[in-house]
Amino acid sequence: MNAPPMDDRDGVIWYNGKLTPWRDAKFHVLTHSLHYGNGVFEGERIYNGKVFKLTEHSRRLHKSANMLAYELPYSVEELDAATNLVVAMNKLESGYVRPVAWRGAEVIGVSAQGTKIHVAIAAFPWGAYYEQKAIKLVTSRWKRPSPESSPAGSKAAGLYIICTLAKDEALAAGAQDALMHDYKGRLSEATGANLFLAINGELHTPTTETILNGITRLTVMDLARKAGIKVVEREIWPDELAKATEVFLTGTAVEVQPVGAIDGREYPVGPITQKLKADYAALVRS
Repeated sequence: MNAPPMDDRDGVIWYNGKLTPWRDAKFHVLTHSLHYGNGVFEGERIYNGKVFKLTEHSRRLHKSANMLAYELPYSVEELDAATNLVVAMNKLESGYVRPVAWRGAEVIGVSAQGTKIHVAIAAFPWGAYYEQKAIKLVTSRWKRPSPESSPAGSKAAGLYIICTLAKDEALAAGAQDALMHDYKGRLSEATGANLFLAINGELHTPTTETILNGITRLTVMDLARKAGIKVVEREIWPDELAKATEVFLTGTAVEVQPVGAIDGREYPVGPITQKLKADYAALVRS
């Protein structure tokens, strides 16, 4: 059975400080962020009725907005409380939360000066991001831009056009997602998840120069170190995929996701991936 469209559901959305019926949470077509991509958002998972690392996500939403030169009108504590309220009111034991902030419709034009900042938080049921135990990736022609060209550390809506283009091309090619290089040709990330390679019993992951330093990424790195697995953050080049014995992705939506193939090269779901997947599942449900 297909899920209902996102704009036609029961429930409530927290919208600018108030609970609003789901179908009434709307804005004007001349909203600045719709045209210029300067909205920011988060993705959060609900486990056993609670949002995992909620405060870290609320802080990052603030950081993202600051990197796009605006301040949110609600504190981290207010965002936390609003999120918990929305989860409770929608009676969710598991699912996904989407906080989003954007500039309003007061002006139109490249400059955003004079626009009002809006914030909304939605929560809804959501299961596994991928249907496959181990997914296939294909390398995308689209690259992550230089940090001099984009605020890489911000979860900015405008940056995701690159990801949408890359993922849709990957799906059309029969894969489940795309592997992206950065502007220098180094391995970067998937379209919405961070990349890890197991090489010689160590865990290797790209530096954060051109990627979002994911909350799940940091959590899994900590779990690996606690398990005695050495974690190495460094520049990684595409030819090093041949050295990897395991590959997996991390992200709030994907959790710890094994990768079974990249451009036809196959990888087993090995012991490092299995352990970190199990450890992460235990942590978020503890």
